[in-house]
Amino acid sequence: MGTWKEVPVEKLSAYCDPAQFKFQTTEEVTPLEGMVGQERAVRAMEFGLKMKKHGYNIFMTGLTGTGKTSYALSLIQQMAKKERVPEDWCYVHNFEKPDQPVAIDLPAGMGKVFAEDMDRLVEELQVQIPKAFGGEEYDKQKAAIIKEYQGQKANLLEELSKAAEERGFVLKSTSAGYVSIPLIDGKEISQEEYNNLDEETRADIDRRSEEIQLKMLETMRKIQAVEREAKEKIKELEQNTGLFAVGHLIDELKEKYGNYPKVLSYLEAVQKDILLNLDHFRAGEEEKDSFPWLRKISKETFLTRYKVNLLVDNSEQQGAPVVMETNPTYYNLMGSIEYENEWGAAVTDFTKIKAGALHRANGGYLILQAKDVLANLMAWEALKRVLKTKEIRVENLGSQIGLVAMATLKPEPIPIQVKVVLVGHPVLYHLLYSYDEDFRKFFKIKADFDTEMPRTEENLQKMAEFVSSLCRREGLKPFDRSGVAAVVEYSCRLAEHQEKLSTRFNEIAEIIFEADAWAGLQQAEVVSRQHVKRAIKEKIYRSNKYEEKLHEMLREGQLMVDATGAVVGQVNGLSVLDLGDYSFGKPTRITATTFLGKEGVINIERETEMSGNIHDKGVMILSGYLGAKYAQEIPLTLSASLCFEQSYQEIEGDSASSAELYALLSSLAELPVKQGIAVTGSVNQKGEIQPVGGVTAKIEGFFALCKIKGLTGEQGVIIPYQNIPNLVLSDEVIEAVRQGKFHIYPVRTVDEGIAILTGVPAGEKDENGNYPPGTVNYLVQQKLQHYADIMLKMAAEVEEPSPVKNSEPK
Repeated sequence: MGTWKEVPVEKLSAYCDPAQFKFQTTEEVTPLEGMVGQERAVRAMEFGLKMKKHGYNIFMTGLTGTGKTSYALSLIQQMAKKERVPEDWCYVHNFEKPDQPVAIDLPAGMGKVFAEDMDRLVEELQVQIPKAFGGEEYDKQKAAIIKEYQGQKANLLEELSKAAEERGFVLKSTSAGYVSIPLIDGKEISQEEYNNLDEETRADIDRRSEEIQLKMLETMRKIQAVEREAKEKIKELEQNTGLFAVGHLIDELKEKYGNYPKVLSYLEAVQKDILLNLDHFRAGEEEKDSFPWLRKISKETFLTRYKVNLLVDNSEQQGAPVVMETNPTYYNLMGSIEYENEWGAAVTDFTKIKAGALHRANGGYLILQAKDVLANLMAWEALKRVLKTKEIRVENLGSQIGLVAMATLKPEPIPIQVKVVLVGHPVLYHLLYSYDEDFRKFFKIKADFDTEMPRTEENLQKMAEFVSSLCRREGLKPFDRSGVAAVVEYSCRLAEHQEKLSTRFNEIAEIIFEADAWAGLQQAEVVSRQHVKRAIKEKIYRSNKYEEKLHEMLREGQLMVDATGAVVGQVNGLSVLDLGDYSFGKPTRITATTFLGKEGVINIERETEMSGNIHDKGVMILSGYLGAKYAQEIPLTLSASLCFEQSYQEIEGDSASSAELYALLSSLAELPVKQGIAVTGSVNQKGEIQPVGGVTAKIEGFFALCKIKGLTGEQGVIIPYQNIPNLVLSDEVIEAVRQGKFHIYPVRTVDEGIAILTGVPAGEKDENGNYPPGTVNYLVQQKLQHYADIMLKMAAEVEEPSPVKNSEPK
């Protein structure tokens, strides 16, 4: 078509020649190790993991699908294997302050042993203590103490009785204690008889009674002292007996854990507490209770205090721990204190303290998704507090913000040494860096993962190794050379560049899986190019419903876009509709009208608030271009309106600014524009065409319209020449170009583009500053000169004074 330069067929795709691979199938290829095409991110990760200083945690940033999380997990696990296994952590009862459990650290594996030793101790105590107290020696010593007490008491009472008899009284025991009754002639007298005695006799009896009462009080004091002494002896006997049963068991543990001061202090407290609560271990107590099942529960509750809450068990850990928390809520990170309902009340103890991800990752690595951490209440602030204080405090969220009034525990904080790796979107990284000062302090390493890599021989081999490793790991059929080459071409299409490969390996893996499935359905032994192509085609078909609806509307004329003929002031622009999982090109009619006025270029979308800032900027550039090119010697007296016809959503971007300018120039020059040629590309004030995105989808979108309307051999697309490397077109479009049915024109300037669209040369100024007659620029210049002349004439008529008649005063 014409003599305009076109893009050669060989530059329309990212063809990969299977012959460049030295293998027949991927079974001969060594599986991939490490990361492909992410040198910057890999260097940052390796440095960040080796840097042990405070604050050098890592934020891995990049778009979804680049394999960041999988790579991080693999790399960290390799490094962690070479590092020491961190300590176990336990919580034990605090006998002095029960609401403040004590944290104890032990070498890996010893926490589990310590917990088992304490359970065994309690079991032994429940046997040994009853046995000691049920022994003959204990009964004999206790009986001797009781007998001695009873003998001393009897002697004291006998002395008191004799003293009473000597004074004419008899001593009797009642439920209220001992009373003295007077005797007359050896007989007890009643109260009535006492009252009938003469005054002198009664006074004598009262005097002797007072003596007896004093003696009685003295005797009772002596009896109480003897009783106290007996109780002390019995208590001492019980303590000695208990110590005999407990001491050697505790001593064994002290010897075993002699190198751990906190354990020794705890064992001392345990021994002291057991000796103070021997009744809970002695046999026969259950029978004394009316509700033995209740006493059993009470006993079990009591014995809980001697248990060990093994919070973190690293007994089976090899190297430093690597924890990836997929649901980083506050409690999943920080740990929690659980409660039980007992008789309608919420109760807890140190055994209800549960570890969080930070506890499990202590001494190692913690991988988190930044978005998930920020989405959970208080989780982000809690994580920063841990990194700042270097300790973990287990607290209920309600108590932190003052919503829970019930009593709770305040466990001793645990010191922490952990490397946190956050994974998140680049936008999230920049927001945190800009607005959260703590983020800058605690995440000093940025590992930035790219979405593409150069298409070098080395990276092509790496891509083959990736296919090989995926096939082996997932049990897929091997790929032959043509299949790998098709995967490379698909990777280039994802990258939208002929010389780059996409690193969005999740999407590449999906095609590999689906190609394997299609090969299986066709009973093929290996996966080849046709299977990969079929997988891509079917993947598109599953998602392109709205694209087909658009084509249907174009076919039926509901969307008015022509692919033939020529129209003044009308250009086919191209845009991309992105549905998330699929994007496609959409042709749009752009119209321009020009007329006399001073308003300049009016953007109808802007006036109706249906355009974004970037699009508005692109339209305003058009006025700058027109003024610089055509209004150096005359005023720019122009009014023009631009419109995206049948557009019902906001328009953003400047990729249609060149198409808008072509429509304006066509309207001014009154030259028709070929409707079989669509346009994409932005423009600057110098008239230079600038590259845009989505050029492949745009071309394929207009090609689909031309197919619907009928290919004439005159149709094509004008693109910025800088976008040639971004062409990764479908086989159908390439074949149409090869047969001369479709054309792709790369342009550098507006003049090149308008000449293709109109078939008329743009024209360049001669030495006198004039454009050649009949050229586009000449016609535009003439129209603007015409507008200027009219405006000057109108202005002169307004300024010419009108005659004024003198009038006589009335």
